Amino acid sequence: MASCYIIYSPKASAYYVGATTEDVSLRISRHNQDYYGVEKYTKISDDWELYIEIKCTNINQAMQIEKHIKKMKSREYYKSLKKYPEMVIKLLNKYKDLKSVPR
Repeated sequence: MASCYIIYSPKASAYYVGATTEDVSLRISRHNQDYYGVEKYTKISDDWELYIEIKCTNINQAMQIEKHIKKMKSREYYKSLKKYPEMVIKLLNKYKDLKSVPR
């Protein structure tokens, strides 16, 4: 199953938005272990924790929601997504008709 996720680092007071087809807990573990390399944003800390996960029907939907959230560039928007589940439902509905594209 695909997901869009937001993780938070208390140490860095930073958020990161991503999309994956992997298990999100595995993904977070990899962010914390610097699995993705020194050039990646999550290198700034090693205490990333799940803030919110949005389960999607496919990776294209997850990537479109990720893009939408990143475009907002707002901590308040992230907090609102967590506080108001209806916002997540609206995002899922907005991007629901995206089909998976073979890789």
